[in-house]
Amino acid sequence: MAAVLACGDGAALSHESAAGLWGFRPQSLSRLEVSVPVTSERRCSGVRIHRRSALDAADCTRRQRIPVAKPILTLVDIAGLGRRGDGKWLSDAEVERAVNEADRLDLVDPDGLRAGLEQYRGLRGVARLRAMLDRRTFRLTDSELERYFLPLAEQAGLPVPLTREYLNDFRVDFLWPDLRLVVETDGLRYHRTPAQQARDRLRDQEHLAAGYTPLRFTHEQVRYEPKHVLSILRKVARRLVSKPRARRSAGSG
Repeated sequence: MAAVLACGDGAALSHESAAGLWGFRPQSLSRLEVSVPVTSERRCSGVRIHRRSALDAADCTRRQRIPVAKPILTLVDIAGLGRRGDGKWLSDAEVERAVNEADRLDLVDPDGLRAGLEQYRGLRGVARLRAMLDRRTFRLTDSELERYFLPLAEQAGLPVPLTREYLNDFRVDFLWPDLRLVVETDGLRYHRTPAQQARDRLRDQEHLAAGYTPLRFTHEQVRYEPKHVLSILRKVARRLVSKPRARRSAGSG
């Protein structure tokens, strides 16, 4: 509060300091950041000042009575840190963690964030957030999913699976009845509701109780992290393919 008051009328806590106040980034009092109107000539020792051509009441609110940039603007600001070599860089993982935390704290969900980016078009950080949201929340069509996933299953040594079959009253994406293996895919990484998460757990529990091995990947993993998907499939395939052989050997003895 002292830093904001020292920076004069129209000032608001912003960037990493705002993210810390909102709770979706670690809070640090050693480096306070405050945004002020571009017309302000204030300087304040120990405070990094960001001069903005557009900073109005719609961009700011109060938290713990401290004027602060709203969550969407704060996420845009921290996503843009370091873009011009200004000494601070947040990795994609750190920015994504902040988005996840803001969602978990019910400050802004991905749909609201995506819509809110339109009013900040042109600010550095917007393109980075939009690309991140597009990658994490996109969904492959059934045919696209099969086109990317089936070659991975083949490389892992698995036979051709059944697709879009029903098992334990649930439609599954990929099924190997002989190996008792089920692979499910999730189209949305962000903002899965408690009801969706509960249903996913129920599906996996029913499959496991029926003697199946349930695996779950996101569409994003299938499309952009095929090496990881292939590695997991190979490990599971080695274990499951050896089981029928072991049973046959035991039966013949």
